Amino acid sequence: MLPELPPLPALTRAEGELIDAYLAVVDLVGRINPARAEHTYGGLRAAQALVSRATELRDALTLMHQRGEAEVHAATLARALRTLDGERRAARVAVPPPGVGEGAPPTGG
Repeated sequence: MLPELPPLPALTRAEGELIDAYLAVVDLVGRINPARAEHTYGGLRAAQALVSRATELRDALTLMHQRGEAEVHAATLARALRTLDGERRAARVAVPPPGVGEGAPPTGG
């Protein structure tokens, strides 16, 4: 049985779009991360998709600003990110600790 997740906090539509676009960007940057990648093609595809996802992120922030949502409610948005597994997803962007994934012999390049 899966553990019960906390409910997603109430968000405006623009905040929801911000969270969705942000996590999409994080996922793509995680796929591009050269410290974790295995093949160039996957990184290339992720980099190509990053342009449109970054545009969606910009558009969500623009919409929030235009609607007068001048403040980011960081605690609420952090709860939403945790509920949507944002911590694990964002960890893929970081450089792994020494020794992780370093067992493969170097290749020419």
